[in-house]
Amino acid sequence: MGKASPSQSNAALGALTSSLGSSVMLKKEDRYAASMDNLRLSVMPDAVVRPADEVELKEMLRLANKYGVPVTTRGGGSAATGATTPLHGGWVLDLSHWQSIDIDTTLGLAKVHPGVRTAALQRAAEAEGLFYPPDPSSAEFCTIGGNIATNAGGLRAAKYGTTRDYVVALRGFLPTGEPVRWGAPLKKCATGFNLRDLWIGSEGMLGIITEATLKLIPKPKARYTFLVAFKDEIAALSAIRRLMESRLLPAALEFMDRQTVACAERYSKEEAFPSLPGQALVLIELDGHPSAIDDERKQLSAWAKSEAIAFEEADAGGAERLWRIRRICSQAMFELGDAKLNEDIVIPPQSYEALLIFTQELGASFNLPTPTFGHAADGNFHVHIMYHRSNEDACKRAEEALQVLMEKVIALGGVISGEHGIGLAKSSFFTLQHSTAEIEAMQSIKRALDPKNILNPGKMFTPTRVWDYRAESFRLPWDHA
Repeated sequence: MGKASPSQSNAALGALTSSLGSSVMLKKEDRYAASMDNLRLSVMPDAVVRPADEVELKEMLRLANKYGVPVTTRGGGSAATGATTPLHGGWVLDLSHWQSIDIDTTLGLAKVHPGVRTAALQRAAEAEGLFYPPDPSSAEFCTIGGNIATNAGGLRAAKYGTTRDYVVALRGFLPTGEPVRWGAPLKKCATGFNLRDLWIGSEGMLGIITEATLKLIPKPKARYTFLVAFKDEIAALSAIRRLMESRLLPAALEFMDRQTVACAERYSKEEAFPSLPGQALVLIELDGHPSAIDDERKQLSAWAKSEAIAFEEADAGGAERLWRIRRICSQAMFELGDAKLNEDIVIPPQSYEALLIFTQELGASFNLPTPTFGHAADGNFHVHIMYHRSNEDACKRAEEALQVLMEKVIALGGVISGEHGIGLAKSSFFTLQHSTAEIEAMQSIKRALDPKNILNPGKMFTPTRVWDYRAESFRLPWDHA
């Protein structure tokens, strides 16, 4: 889909404002704020639509199909790949104000609107003695609709699974405007094709979610945390694999390489282990019943004593102090450059050491820092390529390094995204991951559900060189000082 002609766009916009009135936002500042996500790639939409209800949403879709106007759905805007950038202009559908939560404590289910913040759902569930495990790092800002659209993961994914594992049913609209329901708000449902799972991870290309029914589980009664230091990355990753082979399954198992730790320690002006600054670190959190945690704690302590050069442990009351260094990793590394390519790749455990050796060699080869941290229990590592936007040569080297990284990830048996999705940022590498037959099958589903290519066109299947766009300096809510 290309951009509509000015006369067609004006006619569509006139019909939209006539039908939806104050639900349509046309001010430049409103459109600019909705023109980008965390990738900071901005394309101005013609309008931002914040429908009051499903009647208005359906009318917007009717008009979009009538006039051929692209529609890009948006929640909190924390997407990392440009998935909510309105690449072809048109209308941005903003559902961040749809925020109702209804918890069924008998069935352990939550019915939520797509604009509900993930952390808000977690707090509401915990008030009832229940637990919503998916925990993306942007939980205070990201929305359930966005989590479903990207199949968001987070720190607890290895033990508890990703967003997909908690979606019981979805309600919403097809791109053509018909209301649909996939699944039912029940413990069991086996009626027809599982189209619910097609919407999960489809990045807003196959439908619009207006309500999700999510599974909740009992809240863990206790937690216990370890921060463990190793002499280098290889020692840490080898020890992690042996821990995984022991069948101990932590709620979180986070790895930080020495580049990352050094930045975080300088940023916080505090060393994780004062006598051992700048070491590779592993953060481990156990959760569950107190008696089970007690046994696991003893096992973990024995592992740390035999594998590490230092470790510290704390119960729930002191856990935040150990978590601090992990929480500041992302912002701390900007001392290495004012821009970064943040890749959420996933590799199998047998390739952990090979990946870290490769990232170090990659950094040396392209003369760019490559700090790496991530979720070691499921192989989802965040490899960062740091550079300065004002340095054209550094920008070119970063782009070349990213291509080499993605090729290596595939060669190691991995995938190019574990929780961020494809959007624009990874669209150039999509054919590395999927064969022609696989991509054609996906595109045939897109055509069947969205024959006019209304929803989120230009994403995933169309390679976009995001490096050719100037990144915006717009301050987003989650940005740190």
